[in-house]
Amino acid sequence: MDISVVIPLLNEQDSLTELHDWIAKVMLNHSLSYEIIFIDDGSKDDSWKIITALSTQNKSVKGIQFLRNFGKSQALHAGFEKAQGDVIITMDADLQDNPDEIPDLYSMIINDGYDLVSGWKKKRYDSVIAKNIPSKLFNWAARKTSGVKLNDFNCGLKAYKNEVVKNIDVNGEMHRYIPVLSKNAGFTNIGEKVVQHQARKYGETKFGMDRFIHGFLDLITIWFLSRFGKRPMHLFGALGFIMFAIGFAFALYLGIDKLWLNRTGRLITQRPQFFIALSTMIIGTQFFVAGFLGEIILRNRPDKTRYLIKDEINLSPNH
Repeated sequence: MDISVVIPLLNEQDSLTELHDWIAKVMLNHSLSYEIIFIDDGSKDDSWKIITALSTQNKSVKGIQFLRNFGKSQALHAGFEKAQGDVIITMDADLQDNPDEIPDLYSMIINDGYDLVSGWKKKRYDSVIAKNIPSKLFNWAARKTSGVKLNDFNCGLKAYKNEVVKNIDVNGEMHRYIPVLSKNAGFTNIGEKVVQHQARKYGETKFGMDRFIHGFLDLITIWFLSRFGKRPMHLFGALGFIMFAIGFAFALYLGIDKLWLNRTGRLITQRPQFFIALSTMIIGTQFFVAGFLGEIILRNRPDKTRYLIKDEINLSPNH
């Protein structure tokens, strides 16, 4: 199979039929074999009914229905697990991503040898203050922190080699940072393509300003996990050593000063430097303990269920 199109969605009943027809037309015109995997992330409207109807009309349509809303990252993870295409295309269900971009993205993976190609919505039809400016700031911070030189981390339209999505773990709210996760996994040939952004035709956006706050917090998380996720003692141990050394140096100075340099001065416990030294050594010890606990948790971490699937369409259990 050439392409798997993975589409997470939440309450997008108005756009699904049009999106399906558009994708099917593009695939037919370019003679590409395909599957469309819709992941219904706990919709409250008739989205699942429409997906079910589409699957009876077109056996290339497959569906996963979550028991409740688990988030876009979990939806993508579920879709990636089931995808069988040589190239996996992700896109949003709101018709703001243009399916006509799919053949070029596919060609960049197959013919140009990219591991991942990310769309860049250079011209956007979103609110300048509510989305565009925060998005530019967010993308700048992501580039500086991750080292991945992309202009638009948030674009849902991306293309991947099959082995990329099978070897990365998209969890929490990390869907924004799949290029970073891919780079950390060793897939470093990452490209970018300017894609057409379309104004929302139906419904309303599911994301508010809080997504940028969450995005920055996730950026800090992924920076920490990429550098110290498998060796937390390297960070906490270093901080603990520095803090303890500072406190010990203060305490040593106070001891030398009281015993030899200024025997008639104040008691050590009456000097503020004593409490600074004591507090710093305690903090250093706590950092060490945090590092040890991190190592223990890492080595004994059990697998846990991240989402619950209510129903599936055209997907066998062993996919």
